[in-house]
Amino acid sequence: MMKDDQMAFETALFTRAAAIELLLRQILDARLLSGEIARPERLMAAMRHGVLNGGKRLRPFLVMESAALFSADGEAALRVAAALECVHCYSLIHDDLPAMDDDDLRRGQPTVHRAFDEATAILAGDALLTLAFDIIADEATALPAERRAALVLALARAAGTGGMVGGQSLDLEAERKRPDEDGIIRLQAMKTGALIRFACEAGAIIAGAPAADRERLAEFGSAIGLAFQLADDLLDLTADAAQMGKATKKDATAGKATLAALHGPDWVREQLHGLIDQAHALLDPYGERAALLKAAATFVATRNS
Repeated sequence: MMKDDQMAFETALFTRAAAIELLLRQILDARLLSGEIARPERLMAAMRHGVLNGGKRLRPFLVMESAALFSADGEAALRVAAALECVHCYSLIHDDLPAMDDDDLRRGQPTVHRAFDEATAILAGDALLTLAFDIIADEATALPAERRAALVLALARAAGTGGMVGGQSLDLEAERKRPDEDGIIRLQAMKTGALIRFACEAGAIIAGAPAADRERLAEFGSAIGLAFQLADDLLDLTADAAQMGKATKKDATAGKATLAALHGPDWVREQLHGLIDQAHALLDPYGERAALLKAAATFVATRNS
């Protein structure tokens, strides 16, 4: 990544993250929505702890920037981005639970079940998942009804049995029966890649772009989703907990199957370079409008935390 591109990307990532943070604070305040009876204080505190704790907000950024390709990165795109972040944060809260990865730290802070308790953490995750679809379906997300319905369907598919949750299930099975390389790729495409793929595809849905654009952005999302997971696996092998804000070396300790463990760090770095090239090529038809998304692809593959 050229220095100017890197600076522009970092500025845009920070700006988008600040906008998402502000909206999430508003969504997670104590005010009741129509049809709600009460917002329990402890539950809301746990939800805020799991969401308003920093983070790069990469997935929301991808929603906003993919929408920006079609000049559609307004308030509706911001709300869809916030909904996706609710799903992502729910997955982290549940992934950290003792029955799953059993982590004490997330983004340098105590995980939700440590700061509160396991039952509250489960409910906070449940509530965030439900809230995500509330945000998209709400008429405040000012899109034609058919686009809101398409976003709800696409996010449900990405987050559910055939996507993230299914991938988490395969990941748990992999601790007992190590999958082959194709199995690892499938697992990672579901557990990590599916939400990133949705983030990129969502911009085209928000804009009502042609099917070819939606497919191209989904392919871009698949490429950087794999790159994200490969980079994560590499960091788990090579980084320390202070750098990552969470425990490291856990995959190897748990005997989890990863491509980094199967092929080694040098192979992973080579694959990451290839995925950057693939991602950039997919965006070439959009010219300079795609500069920040291309920079995001490079960042995903070369990040150090």
